[in-house]
Amino acid sequence: MDAFDRGAQKKVASGMLLTLDNQIDTTTGTVKARASFENKDAALFPNEFVNIRLLVDTLHDATLIPSSAIQHNGQVAFVYVLLDNTAHMRSIKPGVTDAGMTEVAGVSPGDVLANSSFEKLQDNAKVVVSGGKPAPGPASGNATGSKSP
Repeated sequence: MDAFDRGAQKKVASGMLLTLDNQIDTTTGTVKARASFENKDAALFPNEFVNIRLLVDTLHDATLIPSSAIQHNGQVAFVYVLLDNTAHMRSIKPGVTDAGMTEVAGVSPGDVLANSSFEKLQDNAKVVVSGGKPAPGPASGNATGSKSP
């Protein structure tokens, strides 16, 4: 378990989760946790508000795409896969999201996905991918497409 400052930008300490409160504070959307930290540098103090990142499981061989590429139509999540200068709507099943990336089922690694200009897209619409082939990874994405890692 890692504790981050109030802005969730700077890692303050690492420790071990002991217990979680079974009630969520509806005004803040938070839950109280009790954890054990060595706190050798006195970076933590009693009743300090911190953001916690807790590793629950590690997913192997997961397909990750930018969360911004995922569109919703009611309860259905979908992406636009760009193939032969045509946008194809494909239903997906989103999973875990972290740091702007979402694990999904329904697309393959290497599929080129639309990541903007959604108001102009529909199934089987012709598209022009600007800037040529997009670079892989979370920093990818140009005006109309990004490549899933």
